[in-house]
Amino acid sequence: MQKMVVAAVVAALVVPGVASAAEPESTVTWGACPANVAPLGLECGTVKVPLDHAKPKGQKIEISISRLASKKPEKRRGVLLTNPGGPGGEGMTFPFALKALGLPQDVQDAYDVIGIDPRGVGNSTPVTCDLTQEQKLKGNVPPYAVTQADVTKWAEESRKIANQCATSRTAWMLPHVSTANAARDMDQIRQALKEPKASFLGYSYGTHLGAVYATLFPNRTDRVVLDSSLPAKGWDVEGGRGFGRGVEDRFPDFAKWVAARPEYGLGTTPQQVRDKFFDLAARLDQKPVPGIDGPMFRFLTFAFIYGDRTFPTLAEYWQALDTGKPLPEEEPAPDPDNAISSRLYTVCNDSRWPTSVSTYQRNVAIDRVRYPMFGAAAANIQPCAFWPDPEERPISVGDRGPANVMIAQNDRDPATPLTGAQDMRRALGKRAVMVSADQGGHGAYVLAPNKCLNGAVTSFLLDGKRPAHDLRCAAE
Repeated sequence: MQKMVVAAVVAALVVPGVASAAEPESTVTWGACPANVAPLGLECGTVKVPLDHAKPKGQKIEISISRLASKKPEKRRGVLLTNPGGPGGEGMTFPFALKALGLPQDVQDAYDVIGIDPRGVGNSTPVTCDLTQEQKLKGNVPPYAVTQADVTKWAEESRKIANQCATSRTAWMLPHVSTANAARDMDQIRQALKEPKASFLGYSYGTHLGAVYATLFPNRTDRVVLDSSLPAKGWDVEGGRGFGRGVEDRFPDFAKWVAARPEYGLGTTPQQVRDKFFDLAARLDQKPVPGIDGPMFRFLTFAFIYGDRTFPTLAEYWQALDTGKPLPEEEPAPDPDNAISSRLYTVCNDSRWPTSVSTYQRNVAIDRVRYPMFGAAAANIQPCAFWPDPEERPISVGDRGPANVMIAQNDRDPATPLTGAQDMRRALGKRAVMVSADQGGHGAYVLAPNKCLNGAVTSFLLDGKRPAHDLRCAAE
């Protein structure tokens, strides 16, 4: 879920010499892939990068990458680095996923599509917080705080998780897992591939990674697509609160869909469906069923409105909870320890989070009213409140650099609402144009059917052509 789950004053904000990555040790040798990637028909390799880019001759870690190679050398333009989101989302399988979802053949011909497990993630040198099974089940979004006391209670658990991360067997990596360092790794990958420039396609959190990469290395970027964008400051304490706004923006699409299907018995008007949400949440707050309490119900609703294709599953969950019938069966999920841990390492190192529990209680009280469906989850406290101070100050995304960025955005995105993309657009200034579509869901290019948006992004990737001004695409 989390996959489809952003001019810098770099000289002032970055450790001297860090912005320019050191030469990698070697070129990439393509070969067989790890077991989780092997069946997908991709080639795989590794690149060694400095653990600390300020010490390029120091300790190295491995970054694992994959390649969906162009089969038309006469049409090949270069490499398209990709990121599916997260942070904490493995990316080596992503080129295959893009192909399966319908990435145009012309784009596949024009680029070697490169998947990357960022530092700390998956097949790259991984990190852990030694999470307990109960902590894994909580996932990577804080629980909905029904009362202010719930914030205090979750603060205790958040402090415990932060301490586990800081004392885990991979704590030696903790200061160096950040978006800025992942961007520096990307430039090492570009160099190892012997490419003068790299294009980029990133979704969700990947928009922040792409924006930071384009800020640190503006003249080494070719064409940059940021799809479903975070605000310019990324997933900081304010960026995370965007989930509350996003659910309110997106939920009417689901409510309309359910209201047109009375067989679910959840309401025949969108307002009745919305009322049913609050009814079920209140009932589960008072009397949970095995595995699902009120906060988990709110989270499931958030997760299953990412795309229209999961509306039926969500409606079945609601129907079962409303009638007391067995819940739909789920496929076993992979162990989420690494995904959750690497997300924490990254977002907690990217910026300094407020340390006072009362700050989060105030934010929760505001967003519980402003965004009643999910605001009291999005604003709740996280382990970042108890994290060591980051090694470097945040990278400021700005408008210094070539005009080579396109932002693609759905109007009604539950995870990265339109307001965040608009903030990113303002920060990038003349470097960017935005193409937005009157549709809902998390993920726009090839993940949603709008021909206007998809055509604009494809044209940009193939020809470098962008609309002269921001483009609004009508519903289709």
